[in-house]
Amino acid sequence: MTFADEVKSAVTARAALLVIGVLALQLLFIASYVGALHRPAPTDVPLGVVAPKQSSGQIVGRLDGLPGGPLDPRAVPSEAEARRQIENRDIDGALIVSPTGSTDTVLVASGGGTVLANTLTKIIEEAEGPRHRTVRTVDVAPASSGDFNGLSSFYLVVGWCVGGYLCASILAISAGTKPANRQRAVIRTGVMALYSIAGGIGGAIIIGPILGALPGSFWGLSGLGALVVFAVGMITLALEALTGIVGIGLAVLLVVIAGNPSAGGAFPLPMLPDFWRAIGPALPPGAGTWTARSIAYFKGNAVTGPLLVLSAWAVVGTALTLLLSLRGRDTDGARRAAAPGEATDSPGSGSSLA
Repeated sequence: MTFADEVKSAVTARAALLVIGVLALQLLFIASYVGALHRPAPTDVPLGVVAPKQSSGQIVGRLDGLPGGPLDPRAVPSEAEARRQIENRDIDGALIVSPTGSTDTVLVASGGGTVLANTLTKIIEEAEGPRHRTVRTVDVAPASSGDFNGLSSFYLVVGWCVGGYLCASILAISAGTKPANRQRAVIRTGVMALYSIAGGIGGAIIIGPILGALPGSFWGLSGLGALVVFAVGMITLALEALTGIVGIGLAVLLVVIAGNPSAGGAFPLPMLPDFWRAIGPALPPGAGTWTARSIAYFKGNAVTGPLLVLSAWAVVGTALTLLLSLRGRDTDGARRAAAPGEATDSPGSGSSLA
């Protein structure tokens, strides 16, 4: 046998295509992470401005005209209203202009991202310098001492996402990459639900009582974790049912390659390039990270939209998984009709969880 024959025997066409697919995922991983994170720059950061009426418009216009457009300033009637909007996550900070002195106040919320809070303070300090004014910073929603750079929420959600697609992948490939029948799909969905509950509670225990990294409602974080894990797991099962083993790669593409760098973890959304800022809130890592920070630092405000996003992924994934299982059942029925004496499943496979 020649060397060429050995190569053909060792590397099938299917294996070659899968290797090419892995190479494509690798290059996309590099392009996505480096593209999103190599040069963070604030753009249109929502900023409230509280200033005397006679100067409010001028100050808003000056901040709006800063080179590169880092801020999206808007007039706010009072400091109390500015604080309320920050807590509701309508704005990321506020400038409180002193009507009598030369020291102004910058309100920030490091719980929403320490990097963004520090960047916002720096931008305003540089803008105020030529006017011979100084600023002091007040953190109205500070990150906890155990949450370095406000990253714990992001890593928590990443862990939940990884658990979701790994569990789904194991369930699917342990007895073939496509559901053989509706019963098997229902069993996989049930196992995924139980695993999601365990994963959500486990993650909340680690991040809260054990490590003390995040404050906020334990049960709120547990419920969020269960939803994140289930959403990612079910969409992974659906992709695998639709495309076979390729579905695992598609899940990685969706959650890891596109979702993680756009989640607002290392750099909050206003500091990401337009493409990643646009897709981040619509993907599970971004929706989960936003909600976890809201639970931990913003009294659970502004979570309706992200929770609907996660719920939509969960519902679509579940529906597709169950519907595609009917296709598998029809195919099995046709094969049994064509060869009535042959068994279509290996012994014991019908009782497998996968």
